[in-house]
Amino acid sequence: MNKGPGGPPPPAGFVSPPPYSPNAMPMHDTPVVIVQQTQFGPDPQSMQCPHCHSTITTQIQTEATGKTHIIALLLCLFGLCPCAACIYCMDGCQAKKHYCPACHQYLGIYDN
Repeated sequence: MNKGPGGPPPPAGFVSPPPYSPNAMPMHDTPVVIVQQTQFGPDPQSMQCPHCHSTITTQIQTEATGKTHIIALLLCLFGLCPCAACIYCMDGCQAKKHYCPACHQYLGIYDN
């Protein structure tokens, strides 16, 4: 059933949209914020801190991960307990957490 202009009236409070104009510019009152996703690597990185907005070079703190503990456990199970301690000294088995040196906020992690 096709309802033409003689159909039911619009509901109360209905406001019809403005007429279409292909040259009209959209009006936005709210600012658009673009968040840049940063990929962190194993080395300190120059960037702008998203917390304090300072231009910084990140500070890195290394931390053992679950992968580090599993490798050490496997070495112990195979009778290589003295070698298990070496895993905790190797950079390749550590996660590198990046922090802002100005405000000390956590920025991200690199885990290979």
